[in-house]
Amino acid sequence: MTTLPQPNVLKIMVIDDSSTIRRSAEIFLTQAGYQVVLAEDGFDALAKINDHHPSLIFCDILMPRLDGYQTCALIKRSARFHATPVLMLSSKDGLFDRARGLMVGSSAYLTKPFSKDSLLSAVREHTAGADSK
Repeated sequence: MTTLPQPNVLKIMVIDDSSTIRRSAEIFLTQAGYQVVLAEDGFDALAKINDHHPSLIFCDILMPRLDGYQTCALIKRSARFHATPVLMLSSKDGLFDRARGLMVGSSAYLTKPFSKDSLLSAVREHTAGADSK
């Protein structure tokens, strides 16, 4: 699903190798009025991020080729995107996973499967006062 760019609408990137998770997030976010950019892995995300300038990024941890920790670290090293909140997505809810996410610069950690309420709550919490790009 491709949405047309709209002024003053926050753009959110969802990076996940699971088409089910991408689709669920896309439905929840578009229903709430956000513009959504989907990426199926870290390389795909890095190729799209400069073109789309998301205000918030959800990033799965376990992905082929470039995992979520590596993807988050690369995004955070970028001068242009170091302030963009990156929220890690994982089916694991361990202390080690959360700590490692914080070490690479993630803003928060959301456990999969997520509910519509938990996803939208995370968006509101991490985009308060954000301007659309």
